[in-house]
Amino acid sequence: MNPYTIIHQTQRQRVSDGMTRALLENCESAPRTLVLVWSQLGDFDSLEYAWWLQREAEPLQAKGLAIRAVGIGNLDSGKQFCNYTGFPAEWLFVDPDAQLHRQLHLYPGLCLKLPGLSTNQTAWFNLLLMCAGIGSRGTLAEVFRGYRGDRQAPQLIDDNEVVQAAPLPPLKGEFFKFAGGRGYQRPFELATLRLRNMVEVLGNWKTYVPNSAYLTQRGGTFLFDTEGKLLYEHRDKGILDFAANKSRPLSFLSEV
Repeated sequence: MNPYTIIHQTQRQRVSDGMTRALLENCESAPRTLVLVWSQLGDFDSLEYAWWLQREAEPLQAKGLAIRAVGIGNLDSGKQFCNYTGFPAEWLFVDPDAQLHRQLHLYPGLCLKLPGLSTNQTAWFNLLLMCAGIGSRGTLAEVFRGYRGDRQAPQLIDDNEVVQAAPLPPLKGEFFKFAGGRGYQRPFELATLRLRNMVEVLGNWKTYVPNSAYLTQRGGTFLFDTEGKLLYEHRDKGILDFAANKSRPLSFLSEV
């Protein structure tokens, strides 16, 4: 079944006003619609995806692209997420129990079960294994890329930008030129942004993750034309696998 059929019929709570509305409301006139089914709103993948969308906001707007996202969490999770990332609250919907993810047959993550563990404890156990690369394809390689840099990726932090990523002191963007120059993703640059995200989530854990039962659930990306034809899809196979092209996660928009 075309994922469009499921998504078109889905209603969820919209973060901007708390109303339950159709996901694709007001997308009818857009030449293409990008639907992002995110994991937990406190997940690295969701936060990084939103960061890239903010970075590319102007060219995406010029394309006339309609964007809708669904993340695992509740209304408070969505508000915190939008306040932190700048992602428009009118584009974000919340799915507290990952029902849409199951309907789309997205990867639930590692599902090992140990006797005596509760549902939440089991989720944590599996998440830790996934962070170590077990049942989570490419995760370790992507973690290392954040530290070693990537000459195929653009520079992520402007020279004059100041990054607050405790416990590190405030870092000015030009600091990273000493690790490798300018004009590409320098060593430690992506790792610093991820540290900033981690500090944000850990400081607001109960808000971002009201139910830890879905910690391992992965997401997916779906691009449709105006008639609902599926132009592109990416189904996450592990943590930090939210894009096929890790260096330029939104490159698929120019390729289809």
